[in-house]
Amino acid sequence: MDFAGFHLPSSLFVAPMAGVTDRPFRQLCRKFGAGLAVSEMVSSNALLYATRKTQRRIRHEGESAPIAVQIAGADPLQMAEAARFNADHGAQIIDINMGCPAKKVCKLAAGSALMRDEAQVGRILDAVVAAVPDTPVTLKIRTGWSREHRNAVSIARIAEAAGIRMLAIHGRTREDLYMGEAEYDTIADVKASISIPVIANGDITSPHKAAQVLSHTGADGLMIGRAAQGRPWIFREIAHFLATGEELAAPAAAEILAVCRAHLAEIYSFYGEVAGVRIARKHIAAYTRTFAGAQRFREQMFELPDAEAQLAAVDAFFSQIDEDRTKPSPVGFPEPQELQELAA
Repeated sequence: MDFAGFHLPSSLFVAPMAGVTDRPFRQLCRKFGAGLAVSEMVSSNALLYATRKTQRRIRHEGESAPIAVQIAGADPLQMAEAARFNADHGAQIIDINMGCPAKKVCKLAAGSALMRDEAQVGRILDAVVAAVPDTPVTLKIRTGWSREHRNAVSIARIAEAAGIRMLAIHGRTREDLYMGEAEYDTIADVKASISIPVIANGDITSPHKAAQVLSHTGADGLMIGRAAQGRPWIFREIAHFLATGEELAAPAAAEILAVCRAHLAEIYSFYGEVAGVRIARKHIAAYTRTFAGAQRFREQMFELPDAEAQLAAVDAFFSQIDEDRTKPSPVGFPEPQELQELAA
């Protein structure tokens, strides 16, 4: 897929997820065929630029181009400055968050809360696009603020007029959070209403579902979030199915273990061992959650003191898996609150 002067290896994108799409996870998904991996959300509040969390989120050493960074906020001037700041620190694509449904984001009138104020949406988009004229700006939204107010088509037209280069849409409203099932009719309506690329997001958990969503919406690509946690090879599976119509065999436990171990090594290196052990919990839980005994194993992880013990436990868990009788489920993925508990 060609976009804004970049040749992307595929039209499959990694959704930006707070606490998940850090540099180790983005690099891993890119290795499995994701064409673009958007960073965790970076606040537009300049007072937070010096915090350890923000400094980690703007570290892009070793990442494959293009580097896409998502910014969030409600003030046009702050958002413009955040765009300039991140472009100056290596971002090659600026993505604007108007899709996050989290209360702590929406109570600041940011994220998907902005969809209630279309005039403010326009002011923010105009400010950001003008602030980084040489950097493509993309936008992530939901289908609307509530089920009664699905205004994604209107927002999409504002975005196109402002110079937004690509639009990703999650098939739920802010009111839905992550409950129920995503709907794709609104995404199809948006695709029919604008000429910029549209990326469909929400409940894309299998190669067959990916093909169905593409067919139904006419979207230019797909964005995958929770389904990639503990299953980054989903990008390889979807790409193969879309190209050939055939499903790849599920990865063997030995491959899952190897991927998990490599991922953990990157986490420990990126965060340091103390923080890395804590952050690794949610990822280990995601890699193991569809196997028998995962719940008990997850509880035991909280007692492990260091990386060596964590890795030994992972090895022991996978050594007990019977390849002939126990296969990972292709559709299971962690809920947001579950991952937050594991990272605590």
